[in-house]
Amino acid sequence: MFESVIAIILVLGALIFFHELGHFLVARLLGIGVSTFSLGFGPKLFSFMSGKTEYRLSAVPLGGYVSLVGESEGKEIQDEFTPDEYFSRRPPWQRIMVVAAGPVFNFVLAWFIYWGLFWANGQMELIAEIGQVADDSPAYEAGLMPGDRVVEVNGREITYWDDMVLIIQQSNGQPLDFKVLRNSNVLGFVVIPEMATRQNIFGEEIVTPQVGVIASGETVSIELGMFSAAAEGAAQTWMLMKLTVQGIIKLIERIIPLDNIGGPIMIAQLVSEQTQEGLINLLALTALISINLGLINLLPIPVLDGGHIVFYTVEMITGKPLNDRMKQVATTISISLLLALMALAIFNDLWRIFR
Repeated sequence: MFESVIAIILVLGALIFFHELGHFLVARLLGIGVSTFSLGFGPKLFSFMSGKTEYRLSAVPLGGYVSLVGESEGKEIQDEFTPDEYFSRRPPWQRIMVVAAGPVFNFVLAWFIYWGLFWANGQMELIAEIGQVADDSPAYEAGLMPGDRVVEVNGREITYWDDMVLIIQQSNGQPLDFKVLRNSNVLGFVVIPEMATRQNIFGEEIVTPQVGVIASGETVSIELGMFSAAAEGAAQTWMLMKLTVQGIIKLIERIIPLDNIGGPIMIAQLVSEQTQEGLINLLALTALISINLGLINLLPIPVLDGGHIVFYTVEMITGKPLNDRMKQVATTISISLLLALMALAIFNDLWRIFR
């Protein structure tokens, strides 16, 4: 239990802190003043000055925050900073860079984690070995059997299970020439896929070609060098980003039910579960949450980073900022929506627990 609590604090704290670190580093790179950079929230435990910035260690270790100088025109002028260092006086493109840096750093963190995992552990792939053949399926009718190792489909070499799946999905139901290794002999079979209805990961019914085989589950670990691991880490991050965006769209379209929305309790449960499974699982979950955090912050909602990016983009196009009245109305509406969404997420979390 104690390990789980520590893991939850470290994971959530690291994700939020890394997000704020992005804002901080890009602001400093552009010469924008930062009055405070805090590791943690709440009462100050320890601090020191470096240049014009106060660096704090605060009591609540769940993330951190950055106080930019002159975040808005109405803020009180700080004598130690020059007008050129004020955030609100910088051109819109620079403000967009600072605001976008937080979500971008979340994606970078996920990439670093996957890079490290691939480099240290290699990449796991399912071998193209058949574990089960469904009765009366195309594979059964053609003569494929459990234990067959698929080596070629339509003249294309098959190394891993996904290679075979991709060819089947692209077949449009056309006959496929299978070559399999059985008892040290290479045998040929013609399999005619059938178009079948199945559910995708979002619960939608889709029609795809299927042959009726299941993998044996045997895997092989592929060692990756530093650069190939970095490439695989980037590919994994990009794939999960696209999948998460699709999930958000499906949620808006009500294809995914609203009771799937989870909040802080569900995140804490997931972190606790993966802590018991080991460090690799915990790091992989951390990367996934980091991607979600980055994408959520990019939503065009005024109180989030994405909303500020929209405001600054409009200012860059029109040459003048949105009037305060419009900003205030948009912010009030968005806060109400976020509070309602948070309440729904917490309700769902509690419902799952008591159910």
